[in-house]
Amino acid sequence: MSVVKNPMTAEELWAMPEVPGKRFELVDGELVEVPGAGGLHNLIAALLYRLLYAYVSEKQLGWVFTDGAGFVIKREPDLVRIPDVAFVARERMGQVLEGFVGTAPDLAVEIVSPGDSANDVANDVREKVLEYLATGTRLVWVLWPRFRSVSVYSASEGYRELGAHDELEGGEVLPGFRVKVEKLFEI
Repeated sequence: MSVVKNPMTAEELWAMPEVPGKRFELVDGELVEVPGAGGLHNLIAALLYRLLYAYVSEKQLGWVFTDGAGFVIKREPDLVRIPDVAFVARERMGQVLEGFVGTAPDLAVEIVSPGDSANDVANDVREKVLEYLATGTRLVWVLWPRFRSVSVYSASEGYRELGAHDELEGGEVLPGFRVKVEKLFEI
């Protein structure tokens, strides 16, 4: 990636006027447009959010965020990512404030849109997973609706690929959380 001469900060990104139909992340201080999500993508994100929210609320573990919440996961140059769903543990979050969340999520979820080209997505997803893990995210789930599978990346346990009949677990990030992978795609 090229060096940005005047990198943008997370605060400057937050202060930008909204552009209807467009979303932006910062990658090493460079403004990057993030494509919008389709209907299936959004429904899967909503389903996973509801499952996580119910579990996290019952156990009072922290906060679950939907697509649209930006996380400042690195400073100087700033890196702001918008996971499709995210969780931050209560002890790491502190107070919820206006603006971007100022910490990497404990769990970041990326949902691959079914129409995305596999090669382009694989590189983009890999970059995001590595960024999340390098900046303190303990668990990353990548959902592949086309294949009804989930790639699990754990800072402590490495990588696993789960098929439709496997069970997705929250590990040490969300102890006791379990859901059949196929249920995540029952839309």
